[in-house]
Amino acid sequence: MFFELAALAYFVDMIFGELPCKHPVVLMGDFINAFERRFYSDRILPGALLVVGLIKLTLLISIAVAYLCGFLPDWLSLTVLAVLASTGLAMNMLHESVAALLTAEQPKQALSYLVSRDTQDMTETEVYKAGLETWAENLSDGVIAPLFYLLLFGLPGIAVYKAINTMDSMIAYKTERYFYFGKTAAIVDDIANYIPARLTALLIVALAKDKQRVWQCLRRDGNKLESPNAGYPIAAMAGALGVALGGDASYHGQIKHKPTLGLALNPVDKSALTQALQMKTGINLIVLGLLAAGALLS
Repeated sequence: MFFELAALAYFVDMIFGELPCKHPVVLMGDFINAFERRFYSDRILPGALLVVGLIKLTLLISIAVAYLCGFLPDWLSLTVLAVLASTGLAMNMLHESVAALLTAEQPKQALSYLVSRDTQDMTETEVYKAGLETWAENLSDGVIAPLFYLLLFGLPGIAVYKAINTMDSMIAYKTERYFYFGKTAAIVDDIANYIPARLTALLIVALAKDKQRVWQCLRRDGNKLESPNAGYPIAAMAGALGVALGGDASYHGQIKHKPTLGLALNPVDKSALTQALQMKTGINLIVLGLLAAGALLS
């Protein structure tokens, strides 16, 4: 396992956040858009070819970069790989984006940059609820999952995961245009996030004061959502805060009925979101502690 690389990459993201360069995810998005313009059709096969093609291309480039770094001195190779890998981690950016809801003059507009649901008619409670769900779900997608694949497979692991996650965010929708074209991307993303989503839930359990309540919410609500993965970190967060998350939401003018997760013991308000965001410090300490221990023992 790549404990040293994962620890240094996480530390780089924790200190510097998103680096001032064209993000690899932007390049992946450009590839997806170009492929869609040229080869789109309302069938599964073209979407499957996109998934296979982008994964192969990402794997080839990342393996080549890792190989070339092998010619550098060990310390420099580790540093370069860690900086590159840190672009696949999003703890700082995620925290800053969600925390902006607490201070923004127009929180609905700030939220609209983070979610696909309609925000213009949301109540204050609905804004904070969406912020909590975004924080919980993206702790898995943007932090734990990429770190998991970096730890297992090095730079190629995190690069391929980001390719999968980018395709999911761009084409894996159950709309008329993407129902078939994006189906393969959705399935692959569900598989890739299966373990990380549950690890994220366990991390939230570790940080919660009332662990029994979190376990109760996880067992009862973790598999309630349409996604096989998103419900676990959201249910864990709801249990940790003693709030009810989920419920109906509007997407593109249509109400989507979703189950409620958690227990409505406390209000979903600014205090709840602040409390959730304060978990960042605990998450950083646990993650870096585990990675440092792994590096010392390996």
